[in-house]
Amino acid sequence: MLEEKVLKTLQKYELIENGNNIVIGVSGGPDSMALLNVLLFLKETKKIEVNLIVAHINHGIRKEAEEETQYVQNFCKQKGIPCFIKKEKVEELAKQQKIGTEEAGRKLRYEFFEEVAQKFNNAKIATAHNANDNSETILMNLIRGSGLAGLKGIEVKRENKYIRPLIECTRAEIEEYCQQEELEPRYDKSNEENIYTRNKIRNILLPLLETEFNPNIITSLNRMSQIIKEENDYIYKQVERIYQQVCLEEHLGNKQIDGKNEIQLDLKEFNKQEKVIKNRLVLYTINKLLGTSQNIEMIHISDIIKLCEKNIGNKYLTPNKKVKILVNKGKIFFEEIK
Repeated sequence: MLEEKVLKTLQKYELIENGNNIVIGVSGGPDSMALLNVLLFLKETKKIEVNLIVAHINHGIRKEAEEETQYVQNFCKQKGIPCFIKKEKVEELAKQQKIGTEEAGRKLRYEFFEEVAQKFNNAKIATAHNANDNSETILMNLIRGSGLAGLKGIEVKRENKYIRPLIECTRAEIEEYCQQEELEPRYDKSNEENIYTRNKIRNILLPLLETEFNPNIITSLNRMSQIIKEENDYIYKQVERIYQQVCLEEHLGNKQIDGKNEIQLDLKEFNKQEKVIKNRLVLYTINKLLGTSQNIEMIHISDIIKLCEKNIGNKYLTPNKKVKILVNKGKIFFEEIK
């Protein structure tokens, strides 16, 4: 049963504690409705002791969006679950921010989830990512040429706040559960349109791999992602340790220089490291500086390492509009751009 599988995942990864407030991102689709119903069942049968809250975003893109919002509201009202709704015109928002519609929607969702979580003592945030989603993410990152960090897929727990209780459940299991429970979830027809890369992987590539190469491809990819995650976590710990050795100065938060964050690394000690550690040190430092290393590609990292190896004074790189890397007087300066 799906309930038992989810309970094992909650216990295995220590995703919740008694008394937690859990904000569940619910679109009204099969995955999120299954997640909501399973957690409600586990709560009612006293398998878990938590408070459930629903957060629903109406992106204002499809004509079915209003009906989906009403469906989620009605379900929550019937079950006595607090439900927070946000309506936004995501396409207009994307144009204003000059980003893609998918990215704008994702950004909006997580900002709203955080907003709701703060109302409930920084509650945990549960999203309905499943084993198929994880496989799709792995293949998408593989196609893009990702390193280990991308091939570990979707993390079951992030920052001890975001949790994915359905991550070991397949989409087929979830849809079967929805039928058994007569949930009547709403289906987003845009998922059938092979416009976006993820949809092509979901609708074309994965079915091909299943029929022509490996009928258990979902299980295999998820097993691989778990192995990679464990090895990636080990490397990360080594990078944290080495960072302490090569870091000379940190000017972060209230210790900023001219209102900007800055980190200085020892150039000689940095150049002594193995290439794989150098790659990770660059990402780790940028993430520490900005709070994210998004849009830092492998080509940027290679250029930064070459700059450090050549040790040409006053040369600098700007891999994106937010960070400047300068080599000068035996130091590597990572400077925030404002």
